[in-house]
Amino acid sequence: MIPVQLILKNFLSYRDATLDFRGLHTACICGSNGAGKSSLLEAITWAVWGQSRAGVEDDVIHSGAKEVRVDYTFQCNQQQYRVIRTRVRGASGVLEFQIETDSGFRALTGKGVRATQDLILEHIKLDYDTFINSAYLRQGRADEFMIKRPSERKEILAELLKLNQYDQLEERAKETSRHLKARAEELERGLESGKIQLEKREATQAEKAQLEGELNQLQQVQAFENIQLQSLQVVQHQRQNWEQQLNFVQQQHQNLTQDCDRLQQEQLAVQTQLADLEVILKQETEIKHGFTEYQTLQSQEEALATKFQEYTSATAKLQKKQQELTSHIHTLERQLQQVQGQLTALEQQEPEIQHTLNKSEEVEAALAQLSAARRRVTQFDELQMQVSPLMQQRQNLQSELHRVHAGLVARLEQLQATENQLQRASQRQPQLQQAAQDLESQISQMEKDKVYLQRVQEKGQERRHFMERLQAQQREYERLLSELEQKLQMLRTPDAICPLCERPLDQHHWSRVVDKTQEEYQDTEGQLWVFREQMAVSDREIQLLRQEYREIHQKLSPYDSLREQRGQLAAQLQSTSDAAQELEQLAREKQHLARSLEAGDYAPEKQAELRELDEYLQKLHYNEQDHVLARSEVERWRWAEIKQGQMKDAAKRQAQISAQKPELQGTIAQLTTQIQQDQTDSECAQEIAQLQKYIGEIGYSAEQHHSLRVAVRQAQSWQLRYQQLLSAEEQYPILQKRWQDLEASRNERLQELEKLVAQIASITQELQQSANPIQQINALEQQIHHRRRQLDEKIANLGRLEQLMLQLETLQNQYEQQQEQLQACKQEQRVYQELAQAFGKNGIQALMIENVLPQLEAETNQLLSRLSANQLHVQFITQKSGRSSKAKKKNAKLIDTLDILIADSRGTRAYETYSGGEAFRINFAIRLALAKLLAQRAGAALQLLIIDEGFGTQDAEGCDRLIASINAIACDFACILTVTHMPHLKEAFQARIEVHKNQEGSQVSLSI
Repeated sequence: MIPVQLILKNFLSYRDATLDFRGLHTACICGSNGAGKSSLLEAITWAVWGQSRAGVEDDVIHSGAKEVRVDYTFQCNQQQYRVIRTRVRGASGVLEFQIETDSGFRALTGKGVRATQDLILEHIKLDYDTFINSAYLRQGRADEFMIKRPSERKEILAELLKLNQYDQLEERAKETSRHLKARAEELERGLESGKIQLEKREATQAEKAQLEGELNQLQQVQAFENIQLQSLQVVQHQRQNWEQQLNFVQQQHQNLTQDCDRLQQEQLAVQTQLADLEVILKQETEIKHGFTEYQTLQSQEEALATKFQEYTSATAKLQKKQQELTSHIHTLERQLQQVQGQLTALEQQEPEIQHTLNKSEEVEAALAQLSAARRRVTQFDELQMQVSPLMQQRQNLQSELHRVHAGLVARLEQLQATENQLQRASQRQPQLQQAAQDLESQISQMEKDKVYLQRVQEKGQERRHFMERLQAQQREYERLLSELEQKLQMLRTPDAICPLCERPLDQHHWSRVVDKTQEEYQDTEGQLWVFREQMAVSDREIQLLRQEYREIHQKLSPYDSLREQRGQLAAQLQSTSDAAQELEQLAREKQHLARSLEAGDYAPEKQAELRELDEYLQKLHYNEQDHVLARSEVERWRWAEIKQGQMKDAAKRQAQISAQKPELQGTIAQLTTQIQQDQTDSECAQEIAQLQKYIGEIGYSAEQHHSLRVAVRQAQSWQLRYQQLLSAEEQYPILQKRWQDLEASRNERLQELEKLVAQIASITQELQQSANPIQQINALEQQIHHRRRQLDEKIANLGRLEQLMLQLETLQNQYEQQQEQLQACKQEQRVYQELAQAFGKNGIQALMIENVLPQLEAETNQLLSRLSANQLHVQFITQKSGRSSKAKKKNAKLIDTLDILIADSRGTRAYETYSGGEAFRINFAIRLALAKLLAQRAGAALQLLIIDEGFGTQDAEGCDRLIASINAIACDFACILTVTHMPHLKEAFQARIEVHKNQEGSQVSLSI
């Protein structure tokens, strides 16, 4: 998978970013900690596999955004693909998969996210776990494999090769074997129990035959007694019918008796109601007279209620008009107060304006000083324009001289190195080792220079950060200065209000606010000048640091060539021809170079030009500090221009006040007169007088109305009594008719009672004459019931024996089947035991590791040969002899291990004895070999390599080793991305993906 383009929108720390990978071979992703470097890699894994470091899916959405979108284009197997994954906060995601054709991208998206994800994995042949263990070299993964004990390395290798699935199969096989073993034991116990039960089959059959004979005899006796019981039950049934008839007649007699009592009670109730109605009818004249008096009082109360409504309406209108008049008078009074306040404010401003105008002479003198200071600054500016190109030319000459000097030094060092090589070639091994030590000393010195170079760069960054803070503070003070100027401008306007609480200010408070604001303005202006001076000084320091950085960087130019020479010492052993002649020529050239460096007579034209520039600059007498002081003098007198503008504003304001005062005084007199007239002669005042007169004419009395209401409530009882009288006149004849009907019904029920008494006597006589067979029936039923229990017991025993016989027949069949199942179960258990051993650590897993290790060893040695110039060779040992302290050598046995042996020019020894650069190259080669192996096992080619091995934890030598290793294996990959946050390391890469973070989120830029 080769990346082509990555487009991010609201992903983690990125708001909107686009990164084009076209043309990148080896690139560095650099930036400070927390800038968003890893988020670029997270975006690739989230787009392709939907996985990232976020614990919750919505966490990948940028804070404050509602939707995230990642558009990733990549090349795989000579075909270009495009993956677009989007997600809305709180909802499900959408995944699109496209392939490039001649007419553009064509959709391959499946039905749903899961189906589309399967299509992506089918095309790229890499799942997420394989990707992060192959294409993505994370920090510490190489050491994780190497620093483990030999007995633990196989576990790490098995984890990387995803052999844990065989552990799961082993556990499943063991679990199945345990189940089968338990099943076999259960079948054996069942067979033993079934064998014991089958031995009782003959005894059960004999018992069944005997029980059948006894049951036949009991059934015959039971049938005869049932016939006798039926004949006695017929007689008993006839007697029960007479008893039921007697009960029915007695119940009818009881019901009629109760009905007669009820009718008698109803007659008494109706008679009581008739007596109550007669009492009401006797009071007819009194009730009608009281009801007539109640109607008269009610009419009088209704007339007073009408007057009350008119009185209430007129009173409401009167109150409304009084409120309107009062509101109008208050409005005029407020206008009068406002005009009086304006007049007072104008009078208070006149002394201050006069005070400002009295400072005209002081301001004119300051303006003259300001003009003189600006002329001096102009002179310095013109002189600076002449000096700046000369200084730049001088700096370029110095840089060229430094480069020439560095070239001579590098040539001298190269000659010295060549001379040493020739001497070592002639003196064989001792002289060759001495030359290596000399060369190592030179490299060590340059590495110290590199450390100093890093410190210079860090100091430059510190100065730049300091300048950025000064610029931010300068902007803040400029903003504060603008706000203070706006406040002063607001305070100069008429009727100025407080800038903080927005309330009107009197003369005393206005003066205090103005003085305090002006004082704060002057302090802020002074502090702003201090920041500008500090920025000028810092800028000069940065220029000097840049010059020093370029000089040291130029001095370190032969560093890489010396390192290459150190790696080529072995090849120099072959170059021994004409050694003496070459040594003589090298000595002459060295002597000439040393003399030139000591005398400093190299590049005479450049040195003469530099001396002329220095003499000319001294004649110009330009001093940057005097220039800065002249600018500060301009800033110091700039207040005069502000004061001049204030005096002009004060003159205009004085003219405006003189024009406004007569107008305000006339307005005050007019408003006072209008208030007096509106209180007596306005239309609203006249309407109020008319309403007061109308209320008096209505003549409504609240006390009279209240007394009449009390009288109406007291006479209201006559209305109820009148209704009772009407109801009594209507109900009295109805109740008389009801009493007569009840009397007739009671007489009819008394006659029916006499007939029922005669019928009860006749039925009682019949019962006394017939015999009762109940005792014989009970005795016979007890005998039948006892025999029935015996029959039930016999039948139950017979059924039990029949069921037992059926069970024994079924048990015989099951016994035979269980014997067959037991044999099959034992056979299957042995199969799963063998499968568990095959899936275990010493089975298929060990075999696969044994098959993988030669491939891993070959790939590692292929990479290591390029990283070490064929000086190192790796060998993996999976078994070694081991014996206890008491065992003899002939009894030694082999034990599993994973030792790593390294062969070099001094022999073969264990990996643990190596350190420094050699150990690092071995780790790096093994980690890359593992990555390639995992990709091949997944069916994909490893074209992309992402390295995050932790530059921050490496020293300078370790970082250089990693960079050299990356360059050595660059030809094996289509794209290599290296992540670092150390600024000086990005210079080692021609292509850089720089990531920085601001208030709008992370930003990415590409420089090639």
